Amino acid sequence: MVEAVQGAKVVVTGAGGGIGAALARRFAGQGAQVVVNDLDADRAEAVAEEIGGITVPGDATRVVPEALDALGGRIDVYCANAGVGRDGGEPGGPLDEQGWTLSWDVNVMAHVRAAHALLPDWLERGSGRFVSTVSAAGLLTMIGTAPYSVTKHGAYAFAEWLSLTYRHRGVKVHAICPQGVRTDMLTDSGSAGELVLRPTAIEPEDVAEALFRGIEEDRFLILPHPEVAEYYQARAADPERWLGGMNRIQRHWEATR
Repeated sequence: MVEAVQGAKVVVTGAGGGIGAALARRFAGQGAQVVVNDLDADRAEAVAEEIGGITVPGDATRVVPEALDALGGRIDVYCANAGVGRDGGEPGGPLDEQGWTLSWDVNVMAHVRAAHALLPDWLERGSGRFVSTVSAAGLLTMIGTAPYSVTKHGAYAFAEWLSLTYRHRGVKVHAICPQGVRTDMLTDSGSAGELVLRPTAIEPEDVAEALFRGIEEDRFLILPHPEVAEYYQARAADPERWLGGMNRIQRHWEATR
């Protein structure tokens, strides 16, 4: 058992399946009281019933007030897990501004709104834990989807800012950055996901396990795929070489589409 989460009041967004459901199950298994949030009310209810949690369906970008009511006015751990992967169109081609707006709202602003609502109480109490499901795309990038890559960079930057700003005041922040995970989002990622992510894809439960190891070790950056650390270092050390390598992957993808 992880002492830091025993008896905690936890919210997990996007928890009707995939990584979110795995996180909800793991927190509940550690003795936490869990609010299960998802746009799909039936899926959220199914997970909540399975783990003895509380269902708060709806838009993850504005879930905090209702979740606070459901948990008796206190949230100890907030998992900003809901995310969308949208193709906003290639430069020079059709631009899906709606896709960009949705990606920004769910992948970034939902985190900002949640932190804005939670921080006053956390700072007063001197404790709180913010878990951001980012993606390796937030450290690196992902071919074929500019909105996902750009907004995941934003999600990572916001988590980093929260950590450096409030860690001395008792707020713990974790940024989870996996590569491929066997979820609906991987299925929906199309040929780019099949090429780049599918070969090394892991299960959602592996992501939950990595997070809980990170909580025990009090680590900010959670890498369910350890090799991402090497890619991130290579990107920083020699951007030109790294971009050239990514462009080769892009050209290979274009040739196989």
